[in-house]
Amino acid sequence: MSPTSRPAPEAGGDPGSPRGGPAAANLAHLRGRLGLVEAAVRAAVALRRQADPSPDDPFRGLYLGDEQVDRLLDAVPARPPPGPAGAAAEVEAAADRAEQAGAELRLRQLAGEFGLDRLDVDLLLVALAPDLDPRYERLYAYLNDDVTRRRAQVGLALELCGATPTDAGARRRLGPAGALVAGGLVEVEEPERPFLSRPMRVPDRVASHLLGDDAVDPDLADLVVPPSDPAGPGTAAGRTGAAAGGTGGDATVGGPAAGLARALAAGGRLAYVRERPGGGGTAVGVAGLRAAGRPSLVLDLSRLHAEPGVAMAARAAAREARLRGAGLVAGPVEALAGWGAAAVRAFAELPVTVVLAGRSTWDPAWAREVPAIAEAPGPTPAERVTSWHAHLNGELAGADPARATAHFLLSAEQVARAARAARLEAAVAGAAIGPEHLRAGARAQNAAGLERLARRVEPAVGWDDLVLPPATAGQLRELAARVRHRDRVIAEWQLRPGGGRGRGVTALFAGDSGTGKTMSAEVIAGALGLDLYAVNLATVVDKYVGETEKNLERVFAEAEGVNGVLLFDEADAIFGKRSEVRDAHDRYANLEIAYLLQRMESFDGLAVLATNLRANLDEAFIRRLDAIVDFPLPDEAARRRLWDRCLGPALPRGPDLDLDFCARAFELSGGSIASIALAAAYLTAEADQPLSMADAIRAVHREYRKLGRLALEAEFGPYHALVATTS
Repeated sequence: MSPTSRPAPEAGGDPGSPRGGPAAANLAHLRGRLGLVEAAVRAAVALRRQADPSPDDPFRGLYLGDEQVDRLLDAVPARPPPGPAGAAAEVEAAADRAEQAGAELRLRQLAGEFGLDRLDVDLLLVALAPDLDPRYERLYAYLNDDVTRRRAQVGLALELCGATPTDAGARRRLGPAGALVAGGLVEVEEPERPFLSRPMRVPDRVASHLLGDDAVDPDLADLVVPPSDPAGPGTAAGRTGAAAGGTGGDATVGGPAAGLARALAAGGRLAYVRERPGGGGTAVGVAGLRAAGRPSLVLDLSRLHAEPGVAMAARAAAREARLRGAGLVAGPVEALAGWGAAAVRAFAELPVTVVLAGRSTWDPAWAREVPAIAEAPGPTPAERVTSWHAHLNGELAGADPARATAHFLLSAEQVARAARAARLEAAVAGAAIGPEHLRAGARAQNAAGLERLARRVEPAVGWDDLVLPPATAGQLRELAARVRHRDRVIAEWQLRPGGGRGRGVTALFAGDSGTGKTMSAEVIAGALGLDLYAVNLATVVDKYVGETEKNLERVFAEAEGVNGVLLFDEADAIFGKRSEVRDAHDRYANLEIAYLLQRMESFDGLAVLATNLRANLDEAFIRRLDAIVDFPLPDEAARRRLWDRCLGPALPRGPDLDLDFCARAFELSGGSIASIALAAAYLTAEADQPLSMADAIRAVHREYRKLGRLALEAEFGPYHALVATTS
């Protein structure tokens, strides 16, 4: 350091004191390099004073007099002498000794990570000086000959670093392709001004990093998430399996993570982890980078809400990862792909190690570079149970996660969040963690994307609310059991190999309107602890060719990431029969049904198709269904139970109410009986007296009218006179 230079203010202690540690050594190196900048500034100030005709003019920098103009016309550009060679050598020697002692000198690390040479570092320090010492603002204003220009301009920076304004190579260092600007270390502002008079600024994140601050860039704060615990042996990410670079692994990490690590060690810069249902792609990426000896910066791309912010977020992410010496792990890639391939390329082609994750197959248009491909398998049931116990160690009051949540497809990260949600659910209830809290925590991990395409229903009915024949009820229980044990049968016993079949369960509920199809789907969802999502046909069916298929794909894609029951009511509207092609309309209608046939077969969730017209469904759907449940009209005994259940225990009943007659005389579905009970209850409330047989008959008559049925005396019997007076 020059003997005449004054060090910049220091945030830490004296590096020479006993308490001086790695942070103090880093600041000492930074102060030493700034001391060289100060020496160059002093030399430049001395040259300015020699050429200044009136250095004491109080209005200097605000105007140009005639004498000053003449001097400018006759002047030969003068360059300050380079900084003292001895001082520079002393600073670098001290830095060498500090690094040998284990100190982290961030300026040197930054130069290595961003590929900066000595001139780049000098230019960076010139631009950085006002952010570390306010004296430089006034000094630069003096050298710029303008009190309002308080940052180093390009021309001044080149001068202070010993370069001439006409040196093309030096000028290129501050151009868009230069390492400083391209890496986001220096911003050259006011592009409308001539190049040499453009001010330079170092972003706050770079300045704080050089001072030892590791706080995340505010531009990324909403996107950065904590890295998941790396997967080791016995976990989904660490299991032996196919991955980029082969199979197997070392003693600490195996399977996809090990393959990813080998691909990165072999020089790969881009990798893609495809997530299977329940698989954690970012966890595999973090584990692979750690196995390769790199930390991770993890971004949740679903938090990007606007396409214009993609490029800015990508640049900030690349700079943050390079400042940390980390690899970038980002997902889900579908959040970017919705805006087109260019949005994915903004991240895939960053100058850092990038691991993207998503459920889609890799599209070659997403990057010019070929990525290493790995797969993130979903955890096995045993692994999920182990994870539940690890996160709720000692807090389970006899609850068995294997039984309570076996049918939930959760990744390792989702299990961790679900465990926290279950703990909070139990705390609110003031009870120990039980099965209902585990299921509520697991259900809370569902994304809200499906709710834009389907109506979410929280089940409020159970098995006891169903009035069905024993055979039908038995089929419904078997369907629930199939969902509950599918991981064991399909994953562990491997009874569905190959063929592109998904792990989903698809059932057809067929029967007349009001026979309990929709309610049965709600009961199954409630028994499994899942939500019911009723697909809104208005948001799916589109008159334009190809749009219906796109809408259905969005429904299926969202449903695969949700632990819920997907209900297609009136399914014959979109799952109809293919017909002979007579015109273009027939051809496109058949294409729509063919797409549905393929998509249903690869679906990984639970879907229920409900229809009143089973004969209208294409026969090819029948083969792809796991269960077909027929819902007959209720017999007299079932109707009697339905009347009693629909009226409920709280509604006051008159002594003349004859439910046996109602069940025997009126052959109605459960849905119609429920409508009659509601209408009768309103008549009772208006009369402010117990439900009478007259009110019940009037309500039946209104339902008959709605159904287009005649009120025959043979059906209404002795109560037909009541009907005749209201007709």
